[in-house]
Amino acid sequence: MALATFTVKSNAQSVGIKTNLVHWATVSPNLGIEIGLGGQTTLDISAGFNPFTFSDNRKWKHWLVQPEFRWWTCERFNGHFLGVHMLGGGFNVGNVSFFPFSIWDGLKDYRYKGHALGAGLAYGYAWMLGKHWNLEAEIGVGYAHAWYDQYDCADCGDKILDNGNKNYWGITKLAISFVYLF
Repeated sequence: MALATFTVKSNAQSVGIKTNLVHWATVSPNLGIEIGLGGQTTLDISAGFNPFTFSDNRKWKHWLVQPEFRWWTCERFNGHFLGVHMLGGGFNVGNVSFFPFSIWDGLKDYRYKGHALGAGLAYGYAWMLGKHWNLEAEIGVGYAHAWYDQYDCADCGDKILDNGNKNYWGITKLAISFVYLF
């Protein structure tokens, strides 16, 4: 007597497209893609930018790319996850004073133009909202190194510092994202 065997194909989602609402709060368009690597692992690559100059010549121009490897405690795209991320980007900021804290003194009086690289560890959680929709929250901490030139005013002042650099330890990722899963 022959026994029939059946293979059940999983309907688990394997790709997610996302946008981070925290970046949108700083008027920074962004998009990310997350690809399933295994049952409990994914690779997330997110990018954002802000090309705008605001009224009174306030600048918060920047671009950022953040790849992250994630390990999910249960199954990918659902529940708790731990991540290891890198970050890289460029910036041209000045004449802004809307943050309660800043890694730079003088953002209101000076303009900084440069680049940054860093890495960190993250924790997050994803809530399933439906078959194809998730809401995800994440916070990451780590290190970033920035190298920059400093200018006298936010507009067109003389360069007052060549090749400055700054080391930063703290929050390196903050996200509340809507995710569409395929």
